[in-house]
Amino acid sequence: MLTVYIDMDDVLCDYSSKINEHKQKNPDNPFPQSEPGFFRSLEPMDGALEAVEQLRKKTNVEVYILTAPSTKNPLSYTEKRLWVEDKFGYEMTHNLIICSHKGLLKGDILIDDHASGRGQELFEGLLIHFGHQEYPNWEIILTHLREVIKTITEYR
Repeated sequence: MLTVYIDMDDVLCDYSSKINEHKQKNPDNPFPQSEPGFFRSLEPMDGALEAVEQLRKKTNVEVYILTAPSTKNPLSYTEKRLWVEDKFGYEMTHNLIICSHKGLLKGDILIDDHASGRGQELFEGLLIHFGHQEYPNWEIILTHLREVIKTITEYR
């Protein structure tokens, strides 16, 4: 069984656009993510929901959502949990991990928009750097993952 961790902010949901939108409306608030309701209202990234559903259907892949909490908003724990239930259903909440240090987890693949800062650089599996040159979107990531999953499965 392959373990795949997927980050939330700017990988599954559009965190940056919401931050920019809030800052334009209220430039005096340097931390819009501190407002109640911020995380639950985030829109999904293009192709993200479908990509997770495709991965969840694979019998040899276990999918987890691995996200860091916002220290500016203690409600982020609850709101991120509710976002996952809203988008994927209650069952997927069992596969939600909220952790400030992603390098502590063991697994095969981590899909994250940052290569460091929350322990990503210490993750022992394959780091797929979402949104950057090699992996700009979910379509390309899914294509790459099919090959990686096939290779890892054959190796094991």
